[in-house]
This record gives sequence, C-alpha cells and structure tokens, in this order.
Amino acid sequence: MVRRGYDAIAKRYAEWASSFESPALRWVEMLEQRLPERSRVLDLGCGGGGPTTRALAARHDVVGVDISERQLERARRLVPEARFLSADATEVAFEPESFDAVVSLFLLGHVPRAKQRPLLERIFRWLAPGGRLLATLGTANADDEVEADWLGAPMFFASYDEAWNRHALESTGFVLEEARVVPFEEPGHGVVSFMWVLARKPE
Repeated sequence: MVRRGYDAIAKRYAEWASSFESPALRWVEMLEQRLPERSRVLDLGCGGGGPTTRALAARHDVVGVDISERQLERARRLVPEARFLSADATEVAFEPESFDAVVSLFLLGHVPRAKQRPLLERIFRWLAPGGRLLATLGTANADDEVEADWLGAPMFFASYDEAWNRHALESTGFVLEEARVVPFEEPGHGVVSFMWVLARKPE
C-alpha cells in the first residue's frame, strides 16, 4: 500500500512537502556537526530526493533506499551524486557496520508496529561504532491503520508513544543525544507531533 500510494502521489507529495517548513534541515545540521566530511550515510525512506537528501549528498557519500520507484525516479534526477536502491526498508540487507550515519525521516510511521523494533535493531547493526541515527518516530500510539485518502491515495500508518520509542531505542543499544517531541503544522492535517531523535551507537 505504501509503495502504491507514493507511486501515485509522488509529484503531489513533493509540492505539498515544499509548501511548509519542516524541522528536518535543523536536525540534519545537528547531525552534520557530528559527522566528518564524506561519511557513509544511509537515507532510509529517502523519498523523491528532497532537501534532506540533497543536503546530505552535498557533503557525504549517500545511499538512498525507498519502496516507491516513482519517488526514486525523482531522486535520481534531483540528486545524481547519490546512489539509490528500490527496496522495502524492513527487508533490505547491508553488511554490519556499513554506515557512519543512518537518516530515516517519516519512514517508521509507515512500518507495521510489529516490525518497528526489528528495524531499529537492523539499523543498529548497520552502523559503525560511534555512528549516528537521525530518525523521526510517531507518537500517536496508533495501531496499524489505513487512512483512505492521504493526499489523494490510501496510506498505511502505525506508531507507538514517546515512552515506547525511548525504551526501544535504548534497549537496542542506542545512546540518545537529542530526543524530543516536536509539534508542527502540516497543511491539510493540522498540528502533527513526531519524536525527533539523534542517537549514537557506542564505540
């Protein structure tokens, strides 16, 4: 459903996302203060090559992964210096310690609840010692559900709450450097709240 949805709304999503200010670039800046130039960065759920991917690729060696081929077509055109893979984030495989950072913004909310903790564990394994995770996690504590019309297509969502998110990250092994719930307004959806996390894998 997520793949079909983003294939259908790729252009509309890009126009919508550019119509309001997201906290994303401020958090990317915090991440970049901790990363050396030309770090190996995985952009998991990269979408259509938006501002986050472009900012990362300007300084680092970026691999983007997305489930939507239409989104990846846009990303390859907009960010030709990065490498992109078409894959489900819960199934894609990388060698342990392949990346210095993993960025995953607005992806986990599209992952079934039963698969969210296993995905965090896989990300932890992909990170080199001392590597960073920048991620957003939902806070609505909503079981797996479908919104029938999200920007013009059915879309799947799922989330836990802030306490679960913190426990899942810390018990996986991450050290939380920055973690807070940030509300902001999305046109058409009102005020939404995500937990923004900058975490480190211990050396």
